[in-house]
Amino acid sequence: MISNLDHIVIVVKDLFETELFYSSFLGSPIETAEGSIAYEIGKTKLMFVLPEHAFAEYNRNEGGMNHFAFAVETEGELKDVLGRLGKANIKNSGIEIDKVGGRKFVWFDDPSGTRLEFYLRND
Repeated sequence: MISNLDHIVIVVKDLFETELFYSSFLGSPIETAEGSIAYEIGKTKLMFVLPEHAFAEYNRNEGGMNHFAFAVETEGELKDVLGRLGKANIKNSGIEIDKVGGRKFVWFDDPSGTRLEFYLRND
């Protein structure tokens, strides 16, 4: 039975810019290596690699991942994230409400154009 997601690997354009961006709200990376960095979120590893270290070339306009969402458990946590994004000057949507699930979220794009959300699991 599947109980967790082990890791996600995302190809990025600039590793230094990516580390500055993600460290502003995820803290310091747990691993750094030539051409890659990794963060830990719960039991899931979020890894970023430069194109020459990736397994295959990726073009988001030809299909693939649309976005991924970090879960937050309370509206207070969501507001805290919004504050941290603001302090880091990361352009974002502000708090919006999901038209399908009716839950609150904030979306924004990383420096490589990957769409991200912080999604309130419990309302």
